[in-house]
Amino acid sequence: MKHREKLKDKKRIVVKIGTGLISHENGSINLQRIEKLVRVLADLHNMGKEVLLVSSGAVGAGMGKIANGKKPESIIEKQALAAIGQAELLRMYQKFFDEYNQTLGQVLLTRDGIENSVRRKNARNTILRLLEMNAIPVINENDTVSTEEIEFGDNDMLSAQVANLIQADLLIILTNTNGVFTADPHVHDDAKQVSVVMKAEEDLKGINLEGKSKLGSGGMETKIQAAEMCREHNIDVVIAEGFSPALIYDILDGLPFGTLFVSEATERNSA
Repeated sequence: MKHREKLKDKKRIVVKIGTGLISHENGSINLQRIEKLVRVLADLHNMGKEVLLVSSGAVGAGMGKIANGKKPESIIEKQALAAIGQAELLRMYQKFFDEYNQTLGQVLLTRDGIENSVRRKNARNTILRLLEMNAIPVINENDTVSTEEIEFGDNDMLSAQVANLIQADLLIILTNTNGVFTADPHVHDDAKQVSVVMKAEEDLKGINLEGKSKLGSGGMETKIQAAEMCREHNIDVVIAEGFSPALIYDILDGLPFGTLFVSEATERNSA
């Protein structure tokens, strides 16, 4: 519990939500869940937290808009659906944030843009300026020009890169299971939750991490990779179930919810 108690003091927080949580199975946007998530993020902002949202779901929203929930097969079709869905997704976020008198700023990133030193600096400056302006950055990978999120990870690695870019205190990755388990809890009744991870290569050795959601392109393996990237840059990470976004409050209260990946800095300070 000593490591989780440190979560109460986190100020700059990146929240990542996957496609499977903000979309119904037919691809249409889950308005109720987005509304609940926005309410929590706006409230955290009112508490004085600096909040950033990394949101997947553009392709899924495009599917719900014109493709009747049929998952596209070609990259070109996926990129076209992302262009349609991104506009729809932002419209929904804007609608709900407006209800709480909260300004948002959309930031579309590509992974090579973050790795390029000039673009990286520009992206960092823009995001930090948005925070200074009391806006909540809503970030997605630019799927219309980049295929990496479409092919490889449902924005898990992007969320870690963003957290590192702006030197966040905490990354919360919301998914469809309450953290990491010793086996797939949807299949194995005897699967046990892993509460705290100090080093993934040791603490998660031998655990089968395969499996993806129906709509999303990521899985638990990419989330753990993202968590390890953050751990090395002194950023704590919690992977947790996101069906009820209000549970973010429990995470920040230090309750044993989800799986906490303890950063090297937190480990040293707790020694």
